[in-house]
Amino acid sequence: MSQHTLFVCTSCSFAAGQREYLGQRGGYHLWQRLLKCQQQGQLPPTVRVQPVECLSACNRFCTIAIASPEKTTLMFGDLPALESATAIAQLATQYAASSDGVIPRRDRPTLLQKGILARIPPVRSSARGAISKREATPTPSPQP
Repeated sequence: MSQHTLFVCTSCSFAAGQREYLGQRGGYHLWQRLLKCQQQGQLPPTVRVQPVECLSACNRFCTIAIASPEKTTLMFGDLPALESATAIAQLATQYAASSDGVIPRRDRPTLLQKGILARIPPVRSSARGAISKREATPTPSPQP
């Protein structure tokens, strides 16, 4: 069974134009709500919530990423700090159940159908996912 990590940027702003709410950054509030979801069993046991100081999406508010070995990493931003935890928990459940980490837009919770910042391909181990020479050879550009 694969381990999955849900990264939560704890230094993200609360909202566009508002860094803090009740003395804490928005990312901190989101992280706390996700921990509560975890304690209530809304996240699969294979998903670990990990706070990070920065995911370098500073022009966005409340950013998360979910990753696992051999799966595509997904990164989302502009998430409402106080209203996103349940949708993120649903996405994490879908991600954990997927074979490759790709969750089609139409299948994601409504809140996460927009705001995707990155879809990063998995790092393949040489034993499992080595690419063929044909795949590694660049396709020549058409000449004008």
